[in-house]
Amino acid sequence: MLRYEVAAEDLVRSRFALSPAFELAHLLRRLDRGGERSLPPGWRERLRPAFLRLRADPAVRAALALHNPRFGADFIAIPPRGMAQTWTDDLAAIRAAPAGPARAEIARCLAARPETDAGARAVLTGPDPIRLVAEALDRAWHELLARDWPQLRALCERDVVHRAGELGRRGWAAALAGLHENVRWRDGGIDIPPFDAASTYPLRGEGLLLVPSVFVWPGVAAHHDAPWPCTLIYPARGISALWEPGGPVPPGALAALLGRSRARILAALDSPASTTQLARALDQAPGAVADHLAVLRTAGLLSRARAGRSVLYRRTPMGDALIGSAGPE
Repeated sequence: MLRYEVAAEDLVRSRFALSPAFELAHLLRRLDRGGERSLPPGWRERLRPAFLRLRADPAVRAALALHNPRFGADFIAIPPRGMAQTWTDDLAAIRAAPAGPARAEIARCLAARPETDAGARAVLTGPDPIRLVAEALDRAWHELLARDWPQLRALCERDVVHRAGELGRRGWAAALAGLHENVRWRDGGIDIPPFDAASTYPLRGEGLLLVPSVFVWPGVAAHHDAPWPCTLIYPARGISALWEPGGPVPPGALAALLGRSRARILAALDSPASTTQLARALDQAPGAVADHLAVLRTAGLLSRARAGRSVLYRRTPMGDALIGSAGPE
């Protein structure tokens, strides 16, 4: 695929971000092109009827035509800026896209997809394509992804906490080695195979943008052309929990000892997390999670430490031993 050449100042300026627009785009592609079978159990059955209703709208089909992975429209592919990015931010950026460049991108996408139906073409070549596409994407967000976004966001935030810890403890080579099996540090740069020496991009002191994702799995994605900075999008650590309906189910003996909710919290803390992140990931009330965390901490199974504005909980060696000894149900 490509190689990023990294200088010392790039390491200092690299940062993490979230991208709601990227997640929506990948979910739409899977639903539109038969890839929904790779979604977590129950998602296809839940989302497919809503997607088919949405797809009956020519404006939604117009948005899908612009999501071509090879010739996508930049004005709907919003570059992420930081960890606080929301869908509202992305939608505002789409609506504010300059009309001239947007129409040029639309023309390029239509030329690359001659099979685009007449209704979608009418939207894209009509007087107000930006507004109509933005409204279609907003409907898709609220009908397909808004319900699950708090849990998905919590997974991505926890991944960032873990990666930042790896950077501090073991350096960039170790942190990158854990991003994906195809990503590696070599000779002062980041390789994303298959590697061709002709596709080498220096970061030029601007750093690398690292974006954890749910729907990019099982691959990775990379950007290097404007308006995006050099970006690596990788599968968030812990997304396997999505393939376990209702979250991780603790072994029976551990649940009997601690109670089901506390056992789930202890099992979920394979990487540090805040009360809010755990509540989102496990679909529990923050107050109830806080109470359970206090009991587990008093019992010596958890420790806590402040990281910026958040208080992060992690398992103690005793907590790890208890999880490890529980075994399969």
